[in-house]
Amino acid sequence: MHSPRVLGLAGWSGAGKTTLLTRLIPLLVERGLRVATLKHAHHEFDVDTPGKDSYEHRRAGASEVIVASSRRWVQMHELSGDEEPTLACLLRRVSPCDLVLVEGYKRERHPKLEVYRAVVGKPPLHPADPRIVAVATDSLLPGAHPPCVDMNDIPAVAEAILAHALPIEQVLEILEAA
Repeated sequence: MHSPRVLGLAGWSGAGKTTLLTRLIPLLVERGLRVATLKHAHHEFDVDTPGKDSYEHRRAGASEVIVASSRRWVQMHELSGDEEPTLACLLRRVSPCDLVLVEGYKRERHPKLEVYRAVVGKPPLHPADPRIVAVATDSLLPGAHPPCVDMNDIPAVAEAILAHALPIEQVLEILEAA
């Protein structure tokens, strides 16, 4: 498999990043792409359920738990006071695919599509971030800005993503530049 391409989706909470992703992914998969997502959480989160064996393993002090079945597998790693892994570190862990869509990490230096809705009541991110290469919006934006697409036109958003996603090696160079 060839090297994946990477593009972020950035925007304020409530702008619709997750909703847009859940509408985009089926279209991209239908086009024959293998899509991975990488999501940043700003708070403590858990993908495990109290009472399940894997949860009890972690609670007992396991630093890493892998759960596997015939349908899926998951690997959970406890940081236990270690620093949060960088975006570059996490991108290196992504399994082979065609496209990695990164949700969040809006302050990182990778190329991003901004998801902007005026109703959220926050200013657009693109004027202060030259790494925003396009904007998916439901609003008319005044002034100069990157190319805009209607966030409800999923094929147009998919085309913008495919046009602006960069090879993972190039994204890693950008992220690791001092």
